[in-house]
Amino acid sequence: MALGDNHSDRNNDLRNTLTSLDGSGYGGYKRLRGTHRITTSSGTPVTLSVDTVQSDPFAPPSLVQVSVPFSETGLAATLLDIDIPVRDHLTRRIATALRGHNPSGGKGSGFLAVDTPGQQVMDRSSVVISVPDDRVTVRLEVALPAQGRRIRGRAAASLLCEVLPAVVQEALLDLDAAALDAVELAHETYRDQEFLRAALGRMGLVGFVADGSLLPRAAGNSQRPLTEAVPFSSPASLRHSVALPSGRTVTGLGVPTGVTLIVGGGYHGKSTLLNTLELGIYNHVPGDGRDYAVTDGDAVALRAEDGRAVTDVDISPFLHDLPGAGYAPDTRCFSTTNASGSTSQAAGLVEALDCGATSLLIDEDTSATNFMIRDDRMRALVPSAKEPITPLVDRVRSLWEDHGVSTVLVAGGSGMFIDVADTVIMLDNYRPVDVTAQATDLAEPTAGGGLHRPSPRAPGRTTFSSPGRGGKGPRPPQAKGLRSIRVGEEYIDLSAWSQLVDPSQTNAIAAALRGLELDGSTPLCDLVDAVVEHVGRDGLDALSAHGAGRHPGRLAGVRRHEIAAAVNRYRGLRTRK
Repeated sequence: MALGDNHSDRNNDLRNTLTSLDGSGYGGYKRLRGTHRITTSSGTPVTLSVDTVQSDPFAPPSLVQVSVPFSETGLAATLLDIDIPVRDHLTRRIATALRGHNPSGGKGSGFLAVDTPGQQVMDRSSVVISVPDDRVTVRLEVALPAQGRRIRGRAAASLLCEVLPAVVQEALLDLDAAALDAVELAHETYRDQEFLRAALGRMGLVGFVADGSLLPRAAGNSQRPLTEAVPFSSPASLRHSVALPSGRTVTGLGVPTGVTLIVGGGYHGKSTLLNTLELGIYNHVPGDGRDYAVTDGDAVALRAEDGRAVTDVDISPFLHDLPGAGYAPDTRCFSTTNASGSTSQAAGLVEALDCGATSLLIDEDTSATNFMIRDDRMRALVPSAKEPITPLVDRVRSLWEDHGVSTVLVAGGSGMFIDVADTVIMLDNYRPVDVTAQATDLAEPTAGGGLHRPSPRAPGRTTFSSPGRGGKGPRPPQAKGLRSIRVGEEYIDLSAWSQLVDPSQTNAIAAALRGLELDGSTPLCDLVDAVVEHVGRDGLDALSAHGAGRHPGRLAGVRRHEIAAAVNRYRGLRTRK
């Protein structure tokens, strides 16, 4: 039998099933559940597994997986020593092929979709590679075609027997020399970025931004680089040079550990640099402009969050002796359903320390002023004995000197942090200038004060599953876009967590919460670390075991800090009282 005939016969089996369903009630699509064999135009066998079938045209799409032999891709198995960039790159190729081959996406024609990455390169469950099994598997969603509530079988046959094989052929099998070079570049860049981030500690740095980087983004709603932006260049006094595994040597600004202050006029790039450091916890695709801008992996961005819930947090290093004897809350175990700017930021800082943050990234524009500073005239007007807030400016030295926690802070309206800064960087038309010497001349002695590090925190017994409606089983947490997770009738608001960048990360957090039960005695940081270690050992698929009931095609990697942030903002979190 000719190759083309084999391709046709295999695909005709599925095509005949689908065309036989034409005009049937939508529930007839359930016959597709299971495994089907189809073939691409080159004759490569494809395994199509239909995991779930949507109940009607308005329900969430059906979930399928397609697998081809890894050996047919032309990729070298040696690239899988670090497989994240390879899987990421293949996901991007699938997304590009879908845009070229996919139908319009209306209910009449249906559509195929994959979890499409942004500028960050992170662990993602959309593509799985197994060399021992010689398989590369792609997880997809399929909206099966319908007319009203009737099956459009011929359109479904076109989608699954023509479009899908064409996408697989183009994305996974037709890798020419240029495509293979692109995969190798993605792998090499990722390795260099990981090496550079690991080297930060040895160099005494919080972050590194390479010379020539393009930090501004094309638009407020875009993460693509602004190609006409001023290329980044480091001042000689803060310039570091690093030889990378690829053989490339990069030079750039090293942001030292300790207390670093970023100053400058408005619109000169202060917040842009800080945002680059916030997102430097992630690797980026080649050509992003931030390819070699990396940050300590335990750096946490901190801001005020008026109205958030706080449960059992020791904020006494910053707030103490609240007025109202007999009814004022105990700040050593502080709880509120409606935190102020200062209490929310104090709680966020303590929670970050509790979860192992080694660097704090703070912008005064998104901070509570009374949490940050208290100038001399206000101290004279309101004596310290009558002020329950100890501002960060009085504690930031102790954070570094006593606890080894660095702070990078953007300030444009107050010079008080000059007195406590180790390094001062001024942004002038997006170019950093080391003005530490000038700042030292302006600095005034400050008393500061010690900061006790709160003990590991174990909130009261809490489960994140809620009773289902109509007596059904527990309803697990469910992500609602990038910034929200539904737990029962409550919503966890993550809108202030700027280091969350992908809705699939929020899906992963929700999945992690499904198996997280606080027992009132085990520290939260230990419980969250156990989840992260489980994923590190068994992959993101480990999270799907907690009642998901569907292939985990839209999960992306998160740190312990993001999971803990969701727990800490849950209004149903119980106290220990």
